[in-house]
Amino acid sequence: MTEPESLRTAHTFELLPADLAGIRALMDTAFESGFTDEDWDHGLGGVHAFVRAPDGAFLAHGSVIQRRVLYEGRSYRVGYVESVAVRPDRHRQGLGGRVMAALERVIDGAYDLGALSASDAGERLYRARRWHQWQGTIEALTPDGVVRLPEEEGSAYLRSAAGRPLPGPSGALIFDWREGDVL
Repeated sequence: MTEPESLRTAHTFELLPADLAGIRALMDTAFESGFTDEDWDHGLGGVHAFVRAPDGAFLAHGSVIQRRVLYEGRSYRVGYVESVAVRPDRHRQGLGGRVMAALERVIDGAYDLGALSASDAGERLYRARRWHQWQGTIEALTPDGVVRLPEEEGSAYLRSAAGRPLPGPSGALIFDWREGDVL
């Protein structure tokens, strides 16, 4: 009988260098080398959820980190989902859902709401898990002031954390600044 694939959660500081290297390799494979060093940095410093095969290979991963989002004069503590990927040969087997369920438990317990930026490939998973596409504008609080990011509009999804109300459904979400892609 084969050992089941294990799901684990851990904060970045709990992961060994070999774990981080394995997760980064999964990201590079899943995103066909389109995963940048800035993308990698964005997924660190929070809670990781991952599925490993019995041989230790990383099959799926996602992380949730804290960000601040302003909406109508209020600052929200947001659990922002990053670095979600499933090994290409394991797509559509429920691994992404297992990872997201673990991350959503973290969001429910620690944040005002969840947010993420969905790729075209990921939209189906997030919609099925009751994430809602943001219909308003996306902006960032940059070193030069608030800047609208029209190229990011349509990719942002929000999720209520533990039944709290979502902002909106329209207006501007103003995200904290970071290097690379803001969302």
